[in-house]
Amino acid sequence: MPKKNLFGYPIQELQDELVARGESKFRAKQLFEWIYGKKVYDFDAMTNVSKAFREVLKDEYCLELPKLYTRQDAKDGTIKLLLEMEDGSKVETVLMRYNYGNVCCVSSQVGCNMGCAFCASGLLKRDRNLTAAEMVGEVLILNQILAEEGENVSHIVVMGTGEPFDNYENVMRFVHIMNDPFALAIGARHITVSTCGLVPGIMKYAEETIQINLAISLHAPNDKIRNQIMPVSRAYPMDKLIEAIKYYEEKGGRRVTFEYILIAGLNDSMKEADELAKLIHDNHIYAYVNLIPVNPVKEKGFLRPSEKAIHAFHDRLMKAGVNTTVRKEFGTDIDGACGQLRAKVEGKL
Repeated sequence: MPKKNLFGYPIQELQDELVARGESKFRAKQLFEWIYGKKVYDFDAMTNVSKAFREVLKDEYCLELPKLYTRQDAKDGTIKLLLEMEDGSKVETVLMRYNYGNVCCVSSQVGCNMGCAFCASGLLKRDRNLTAAEMVGEVLILNQILAEEGENVSHIVVMGTGEPFDNYENVMRFVHIMNDPFALAIGARHITVSTCGLVPGIMKYAEETIQINLAISLHAPNDKIRNQIMPVSRAYPMDKLIEAIKYYEEKGGRRVTFEYILIAGLNDSMKEADELAKLIHDNHIYAYVNLIPVNPVKEKGFLRPSEKAIHAFHDRLMKAGVNTTVRKEFGTDIDGACGQLRAKVEGKL
């Protein structure tokens, strides 16, 4: 039997497992203190754990982190890592530096099947889901790098390669570990999960008790445009998506972020801005719009709008009463687009 990776355990689950085998519930907190508090990954060094139990840990459990395959550093401080998992699978993890903290963009799958036309991640189809332990490993590797600066990851966005709601259980286990006060203690409001619009996942997410944020990759104000760039829209059209978002808001009262990639000549005109504002107002959605000028990937053929067009779109939404920002661009001098570095390494770019 393969050893079980302790990085993938929410504390409640570890407590239950240890109690079931006759150990004290307190052992789980002891282990979390060593792993996340003291950053000790050697069971023999956990001196307040009995020798007999340390032998059990060595026989049945492990603390396996991904290996750093390659690293890119941008002039703006962005760090992009390509990490190799135990089976040789490779995934991207990105550190983005804002004035409010260090944001880790986490991948949830090896490859992606959603097929969004503007995204480099879809150049490589999904091989498998990432485990909670592997996702935790993405953050811990970045924390090791940041420790050299006396800092750590303060915010999490599950917006890397993969569709999080296509790997729902592992993503939620990961989120609970990030949020746990005995683990990384990252506040729920500092954690965001993004979906391209899997309606069943949104409905399920609405029932979660943890107050984490939800981002929707919208990218168009109507089905006609959305169908051109997001195949998921054919399965879950706009009316079904809006219905799920309203249910989410009714259950938790939390604001939704609409991610909107601006693509020149496709979805960046004043007509689309007006239609987006109308969609939000007519459905009484408590939403925030994050405009993202497309990061060009030559194989995709999409162009970034001019600065004038970007600011005009932003201003039009703001004048319509929609809270809007233009996302700061990161890593423009490296393989910044999601999935771009992995695709290049795997020979798809």
